Amino acid sequence: MNKCAAIQMASGPSVSSNLLEAEKLIAEAVKTGAKLVALPENFAMMGDREIDKIRIKEVDGTGPIQKFLSATAKKYAVWLIGGTIPIAGNDDNKVRAACVIYNDLGERVGRYDKIHLFDVNVPGTDEVYRESDSIERGDQAVVMDTPFGKLGIAVCYDLRFPEVFRKMVMQGMEILVIPSAFTAKTGSAHWEVLLRARAIENLCYVIAPNQGGFHLNGRKTYGHSMIIDPWGMVLDCYKTGAGFVASDIDLEKLTKVRSAFPVLNHRRFNCE
Repeated sequence: MNKCAAIQMASGPSVSSNLLEAEKLIAEAVKTGAKLVALPENFAMMGDREIDKIRIKEVDGTGPIQKFLSATAKKYAVWLIGGTIPIAGNDDNKVRAACVIYNDLGERVGRYDKIHLFDVNVPGTDEVYRESDSIERGDQAVVMDTPFGKLGIAVCYDLRFPEVFRKMVMQGMEILVIPSAFTAKTGSAHWEVLLRARAIENLCYVIAPNQGGFHLNGRKTYGHSMIIDPWGMVLDCYKTGAGFVASDIDLEKLTKVRSAFPVLNHRRFNCE
């Protein structure tokens, strides 16, 4: 078994302050024995406006946020899932919301670009989000080999599109990591039920780091970062504010559940 952790933050507009907070929480998670740590979406900055992320965008492979992730992974000898950071794309006026993954030597071993963009009016509020104004969407699902198992990466709004995760599990996914910044309104209604559904229907572990609290831009995020087992049981949950959750990931248990309850073998429609 390996212990994994999900970090919860209430990030603000200062990158340097957010990175200090992230390292502090990573260090605390590592002290509990965590060997894989995942940061939330937009961990390095939650700006006053969506377009603020464009001014801190980095070229793929270099920049202060990417250097921080690499150095921190190496310093604490931990695999680090870098939430999302703004990486330059094809459009100079937009960025990619990229989740970059580093191994315990500080080497980058993977990248996922958020596919589904949050362009919504939140019912019952005056909240309006148009991520496509500043973000260029990705188009490739990512499942990668790690010492902890086959790892699938998705981000926040992706959670609402089950076909993505069916495709991932067909590629061997055993653990889903989904860095997020769910709003308080949508989170209270849908966060846990969607996470547990993804775990249950794919018989996989889910590691879900979320933003959680009040932000200087006036936004409130839901928190409740959690780790869920393949039977849909919540193993740990951190409700609000800065902190983390941690739990063992037991692939032998996953294998036994999939063998005894072979839902994945009973599919009658393929996901192309």
